[in-house]
Amino acid sequence: MSFRKVVRQSKFRHVFGQPVKTDQCYDDIRVSRVTWDSTFCAVNPSFVAIIVEASGGGAFLVLPLHKTGRIDKSYPTVCGHTGPVLDIDWCPHNDHVIASGSEDCTVMVWQIPENGLCQPLTEPVVVLEGHSKRVGIVTWHPTARNVLLSAGCDNVVLIWNVGTAEELYRLDGLHPDLIYSVSWSRDGSRFCTACKDKSVRS
Repeated sequence: MSFRKVVRQSKFRHVFGQPVKTDQCYDDIRVSRVTWDSTFCAVNPSFVAIIVEASGGGAFLVLPLHKTGRIDKSYPTVCGHTGPVLDIDWCPHNDHVIASGSEDCTVMVWQIPENGLCQPLTEPVVVLEGHSKRVGIVTWHPTARNVLLSAGCDNVVLIWNVGTAEELYRLDGLHPDLIYSVSWSRDGSRFCTACKDKSVRS
């Protein structure tokens, strides 16, 4: 029996990638070192947002996609949280709206100016308070406007009406341990959670 019949050769075996040039990258950004399982960045058709180190609170950068190269340390940030930012998510219905969850137990929604930041942004459009422990997950509803889900270390999932800053639903007591991740279905009719107790709930 020949080796060729056992291992099928890939048609991509001669395909190689090339790294982009330095001037096409975002360089010299001090990404947050907070020990939390997060992507620490979010992107949409207009901006890239990156959670960065900040003294005395939490902050994240918002850069226009075309602003590549070395990023000055004095570049303005979104810095309204009193604790480290743990998660960020762009609104799928508005490229200038982003939500952030933080160790300060709050969720904040921000309006980014048309051309990006020219000075630090400290005033959120909405502050959502309902968690008793740090908020590690924020994710927008994929089809309904102004609907945001948050999950925290209090093992609670909250669904918010961002327009009125009110809780729509509170799922409490369903998760006996830390919630690791949350994902909406494509049409937003359901969501599932992965929990530290090795269970996935829908």
